[in-house]
Amino acid sequence: MEASRTRAAAAYFLFFFSLLVSHTLVSCASINQQGRNLLRFGADDPAGSSSNRGPSCSDGGRAMALTIRSAIQRRLLHEPSKSSGHEPERSSSSLPHWAIYTIAVSGALIFVALAATAMYLFLSHRKKDNTVMPWSTGLSGPLKKAFVAGVPSLGRAELQTACEDFINVIGSSSECTLYKGTLSSGVEIAVVSTSVNSAKDWSDRSEEQFKNKISVLSRVNHKNLMNLLGYCTCDEPFTRMMVFEYAPCGSLFEHLHIREAEDLDWPTRLRIIMGVAYCLEHMSQLDPPVMPATLSSSSIYLTEDYAAKISDIDFWKGDKHAELRDEQSVVYRLGILVLEVISGRLPFSEDHGLLVLWASSYLDGKRPLNGMADPMLRSSVPDKDLAALCDVVRMCIGSDKEKRPGMGEVARQLRGVTALSPEQATPRDNPLWWAELEIASAVESG
Repeated sequence: MEASRTRAAAAYFLFFFSLLVSHTLVSCASINQQGRNLLRFGADDPAGSSSNRGPSCSDGGRAMALTIRSAIQRRLLHEPSKSSGHEPERSSSSLPHWAIYTIAVSGALIFVALAATAMYLFLSHRKKDNTVMPWSTGLSGPLKKAFVAGVPSLGRAELQTACEDFINVIGSSSECTLYKGTLSSGVEIAVVSTSVNSAKDWSDRSEEQFKNKISVLSRVNHKNLMNLLGYCTCDEPFTRMMVFEYAPCGSLFEHLHIREAEDLDWPTRLRIIMGVAYCLEHMSQLDPPVMPATLSSSSIYLTEDYAAKISDIDFWKGDKHAELRDEQSVVYRLGILVLEVISGRLPFSEDHGLLVLWASSYLDGKRPLNGMADPMLRSSVPDKDLAALCDVVRMCIGSDKEKRPGMGEVARQLRGVTALSPEQATPRDNPLWWAELEIASAVESG
């Protein structure tokens, strides 16, 4: 829309400018012709004769007429002085009246054409410079121009180089393997590959689910989500991969439950909760909504400045997990996640059973709320924050599913507790931007 308005404004400017140029040139032609007429009149009427000038012509007027005549002779016609009794001959360099008009119009048209061409090239260059693809990886080398929902298809060789021949494994399950890769720009990525290694074991239904997963994730573009950057399909060797952003500080689970990981202070935990809430709110407002199949501390990763990134990298959390994708179920899991962040306890353990059951005595008022806080930071947790968060948790985990609030309301309530805006909850520095520029440049040149 903005480019169309710019072109329209440029067109109006060029149109009126051409009219101005044409008017100026035509005026010059008119003055040229009037100059000749005045000279002819002056030549026919000798100086000092007043019979042909009329009774109102004064000496001052006669002097001005002589001055104008002399100036026009010298500057417009460049004709030598003639005897006053003869009509001056036309200069051999003067042009006919019709030729002057033709030159004026032609000059204006040529100027307009050149200006329009220059403006078009400028706008085209500007549009190209401002076009950055939302999903891109920064991998060097030729890129295939096959797309699913606008996500670039990448070559296996490119990902193999980035992932050091696929030896840098950082996670695995029965369904997939997770690799860490490094782009030529130095930006790190996460590459998820299916465990299926033969085309005969890959059904049409599997292919449909794979493409549907890419299509769904491509619709979500949020700073608190591990965004999908690309995918890879190859028949020999058989390959189905998805490429995601990489969060270098590990998962929230590691920081809450593994002793070797760095402890998270209270403000950082509040920021993580808000980042998750804002991302889920955004996903719930899409048409149709897109909800993650899993939401736990293991599926939330942390950036260098400890902002939250929700991941949804599992291949086959499809139809059989559809009931977990509705908004009320996600709201419930968010309530459990908030309890986990507050207490530092596992959602389930052999010693304490389900976290929600352990917390019920605190939420019901049978025990003081400050006893819920993680012992690592109990003294630094404000009582008002803890009480307000527990109010939100009660709404989220209510037994009546229909009475649970929507994600928009949950995000609003949490913001009232944390006083953190969406901008404050998102990563401050995003090196992925350079990867996007690199891939966009490669796709344009390819």
